[in-house]
Amino acid sequence: MTIAENETLPDVSRETSERLESFERLIRRWNPRINLISASSMDVLRERHIRDSIQVFRCAQPSGLWVDIGTGGGFPGLICAILAVEEAPDLRFVLVESDKRKASFLRVATQELGLNCEILAERAEAVASLGADILSARALAPLLQLLGLAGRHLAPEGTGLFPKGKSWRDEIAEARRTQTFQYEAIPSVTDQDAVILKIDGASIG
Repeated sequence: MTIAENETLPDVSRETSERLESFERLIRRWNPRINLISASSMDVLRERHIRDSIQVFRCAQPSGLWVDIGTGGGFPGLICAILAVEEAPDLRFVLVESDKRKASFLRVATQELGLNCEILAERAEAVASLGADILSARALAPLLQLLGLAGRHLAPEGTGLFPKGKSWRDEIAEARRTQTFQYEAIPSVTDQDAVILKIDGASIG
């Protein structure tokens, strides 16, 4: 089912919905070749990937530079960039994806959808410090590892946004054995057991 076959996504304009629909078509065209998302989740692409990414954007106060690491097929970074076209047109995006085939897809999608994105086909650990105002990562690594990447790429006054599943409390406990940080757990709108961890960059140490 495409977005066009269902009602418009909540809280987005018709123009943004049309961009999301175009992105969905790109995913469906490219996925058989490079496995952007699992075949089993294709039937729930809208809910599991697109809507899940939209809520990350809604947790931010978007301005400056948004860096998404381990972007994969564009989640949440490319979806956030689509929303930003109308809602935060001065917001710049850097999407970091080490898989060169997926990075090629991201470049094509960025060009076709007219997005303000730079694509880096490298591992986040190898990229020079980016000084992000917002740093996001979805399904990339345990929180402890993400905090290390945040220390590398997040500006001191920046914000980290990390969607986490039902084991998020365990990840918090593990990370706090060696790290100090402040966080807010924002309930997910797509999974009752999941949250988005909003972490103040200045508190990481």
